Amino acid sequence: MAFVKLGKKGQINILRAILRSVGLADEALLLVETTSDGAIVLRPAAVYPVEIYSYNRIVEFERENAVPTDLLAKVDQIITKMKLN
Repeated sequence: MAFVKLGKKGQINILRAILRSVGLADEALLLVETTSDGAIVLRPAAVYPVEIYSYNRIVEFERENAVPTDLLAKVDQIITKMKLN
């Protein structure tokens, strides 16, 4: 167990060996949580890139996800047969 001192500005330094032991690199983003018993918990923050799609890219997605017409016709035939029985 290591001790750290709380600075005047409320900052602490965590030993590099401790950071490495949990797989954190320099300047990693962390989430800070507190518990009901007064503990402060630090967790690595997951950062995901955000892509804003252009109209053309959305059209491309829709084209790729479209159900082929011949398959829709087959499904309609099956549904029609089920209704007749």
